[in-house]
Amino acid sequence: MSNIALDRTDLRLLAEIQRHGRATNAELAQRVNLSPSACLRRVQRLETDGVIGGYGAWLQPRAIGLGLQAFVRVQLSKHGKEAIAHFIDAVALWDEVVACHALTGDMDYLLHVYVRDLDHFSAFLLDKLLNAAGVADVNSSFVLRTVKEFRALPLSQLERG
Repeated sequence: MSNIALDRTDLRLLAEIQRHGRATNAELAQRVNLSPSACLRRVQRLETDGVIGGYGAWLQPRAIGLGLQAFVRVQLSKHGKEAIAHFIDAVALWDEVVACHALTGDMDYLLHVYVRDLDHFSAFLLDKLLNAAGVADVNSSFVLRTVKEFRALPLSQLERG
């Protein structure tokens, strides 16, 4: 995706949508000092341009029984296109993995995993991850406490002086 020109009003609008995703168009318009019709046109353009990729609710993991969170670093034994594609296809099927990032450095991928408990994590690790073809090594870290979690992107960095 190419860089899309965003002005200050676009950035304010995006910040409001990130914070208050259920706000009505009239509420958004008021918060960013636009008319409702101008606000709607901007939101539709941001959606069409792919800046806004969708809408959703932020669930609280513990409230729904997902009490254990882990970050798992994965090293592959081979780095050819076929081996990478096979790993990526496997990860896509694992519900426990909410994010997977390709990395630089000594490990190839970082998985963000949510599970019910240690038994569930053990089953995920032994039955899925370690059985995936091409996985050479894994290193897991469990989240003890979340110090900061803000899912919205830092739009203030994009403002032009």
